[in-house]
Amino acid sequence: MPDPVGRQPLHLWSLSEDVVVETTDDAVVLTGRFGTEELIDPDPVVREALRRMELGPVLPANVRANPEGSICLVLLPTLSRLSHLTVRTLGLDDLKGPLLSVSPESRLATFSPDELEAADEIRLPRDVRVTLDAAGVALESAASLHRVVLHRPEAVWVVGMLAWPVTPDAATEALPLHPEVTDGILRYLVAAGMAKPVHPPAPDADADS
Repeated sequence: MPDPVGRQPLHLWSLSEDVVVETTDDAVVLTGRFGTEELIDPDPVVREALRRMELGPVLPANVRANPEGSICLVLLPTLSRLSHLTVRTLGLDDLKGPLLSVSPESRLATFSPDELEAADEIRLPRDVRVTLDAAGVALESAASLHRVVLHRPEAVWVVGMLAWPVTPDAATEALPLHPEVTDGILRYLVAAGMAKPVHPPAPDADADS
């Protein structure tokens, strides 16, 4: 197998292009096509993150409003609340641009790229539409609350594997990508509804009793 290309994945956040941010001394108000969110007296690290996210994708770990700023305990829960206003981007530290981006298509959109089971088969759902976009290849589905754009060939390679049932382990073995890159792309696709288990988990027996 060829040597893997690319390095460690970067999980980036930005505000959707339509989002307008207004700040006052005691609040930050974000307004977009899916409504308005008001943050009362937000932590300085939240203010700084949103300021940067207006300009483009940022790495939350790099946001420091002050040396004491908390990232995980303050910033990430707030960003999760703003999922319907936020674009999630998966990139690499090779300065060649992002791999893919996931945009919300509903106020109900939430995004959580959780760990995948290495031996569980997944594939592209039948209703996913694949079209050309100015920024790459777009994936859309009426059953999904997100829209995905594949910006680089590496992401397209992974989607190509999903034309048939495949396990994350098998996809990793077949592609000339760093394992964490393949895993990251698959996790984003699953979280966006653009890849689904071939055999969904059986309902919990206790729930039916």
